Amino acid sequence: MNKTPTVAALRAHLDTALAGAARAWLDQALAEAAAHTGTSDEKTPPVWELRFAEAGRRTGQDHADAARVLLLHAARADTDTLTRLYARGTAAERRAVLAALPHLVPGPEGLPLIEDALRTNDTRLVAAAVGPYAAEHLPAHHWRHAVLKCLFTGVGVDAVAGLWRRAHGDAELARMLGDFAQERTAAGRTVPEDLHRVLALTAPANEES
Repeated sequence: MNKTPTVAALRAHLDTALAGAARAWLDQALAEAAAHTGTSDEKTPPVWELRFAEAGRRTGQDHADAARVLLLHAARADTDTLTRLYARGTAAERRAVLAALPHLVPGPEGLPLIEDALRTNDTRLVAAAVGPYAAEHLPAHHWRHAVLKCLFTGVGVDAVAGLWRRAHGDAELARMLGDFAQERTAAGRTVPEDLHRVLALTAPANEES
């Protein structure tokens, strides 16, 4: 579920989706990013970072996330650069940084960005935060709370990468889901249908139908 799209797949998608000026802009921006060497800083950001910021205007909002991920990959952005772009970025730019983490950060160094996004109530940021990078690196306690955050904010659990693998047989997650359902019921609020889906996944193998 929710496998990370490969860089080649993202490029192929944009090659098909973009035309004319947008396609030419992307080609030039990626070349600039690939040619960048050295470190970046806020006082003198490299040209590719300016392209990162303007991607929505140049490619259209529907394609901006993919274009930004490609730019980050082409520039070989390190964790410090990703953190800085995330900190100063718009919500759309932050989503792209989160989406790029599986491509650029092999270890858990990007988790502070995931944790920050999960503290927001921006549902698109929350959905981006529970993608493949979180599935691979987020510790169990924080991952369980991320699932609850999705249920609380109305983010569909289909956004949670690796849900079956991580929820399967998780008794603590089952307990937390039960408590959450009881709280909602006591407050006269509807229990999300997705909660029952996740709860079914937590059942041990010998209890599955």
